[in-house]
Amino acid sequence: MRETTNELIEVLRDAREQAKFLDELGVENIALDSSDESIPVAAVREASPTPVEPRVAEPTALESPITNVAESKPAAQLAETLFEDLNASETALTKSAETIEQIWADIGDCTRCGLCEGRTQVVNTHGNRKARLMFIGEAPGADEDAQGKPFVGRAGQLLTKMIEAMGMKRDDVIIGNVNRCRPPGNRQPTLEEAAICRPFLFREIAAIQPEVIVVMGNTALRNLLEVREGITRVRGKFRDFRGIKVMPTFHPAYLLRDPSKKRETWEDLKMVRDYLEQNS
Repeated sequence: MRETTNELIEVLRDAREQAKFLDELGVENIALDSSDESIPVAAVREASPTPVEPRVAEPTALESPITNVAESKPAAQLAETLFEDLNASETALTKSAETIEQIWADIGDCTRCGLCEGRTQVVNTHGNRKARLMFIGEAPGADEDAQGKPFVGRAGQLLTKMIEAMGMKRDDVIIGNVNRCRPPGNRQPTLEEAAICRPFLFREIAAIQPEVIVVMGNTALRNLLEVREGITRVRGKFRDFRGIKVMPTFHPAYLLRDPSKKRETWEDLKMVRDYLEQNS
């Protein structure tokens, strides 16, 4: 009986961890499988009896409360297919001759996945085309969908302050997302949605060739770097993306809900600032 109780507590704890992260991104409801039913994220958060540190339970390719993927493929095969572009090359990223405008023209009025049905407009990467520093988040929110630029809402305003604290201006950097269309209810993009949109981001990185990329939050982390750990465990240390320095840190939306994490985020950004200054 005690073992069963402990298992139940652990399940509730993991569910609360994921719900808390989704809540930081503005998700209000979680779809139940493929049905139309949904449950409030707040209800999941309140179900756990014990506070835990903010990280997302590690979902498998076929096992996520908000991810709908093709069930006809075995999990290993599906994961290999969705993440094959991450494994395509471990060598340095070659400078691309493409322009950002050419990439955007290829994206066009994109209808490659179902996110096109609910969006107002495609939200492309925005900023300095010759930036040494690039910030990457998850997907547009309501404000971004309305204005057509990434990070213009409350989280974007905080990001601007973070950039200025580094001694830079927003016009000095370039900012984008893994996905360019707003998911319904600001939910997390599915594996398939991210896999469809991610190659355009990689092409932009190849064209821009930033020296450092700051990935903000778990979705950006997992779609740029093939790691299983959550952002809490990997933040604060430089990673490598095909020859480009990558610093994982918390998403600004999370900082709005948990200001205590601003100190850790600032430590991450100071390392980025120092690296850029030392290699100027």
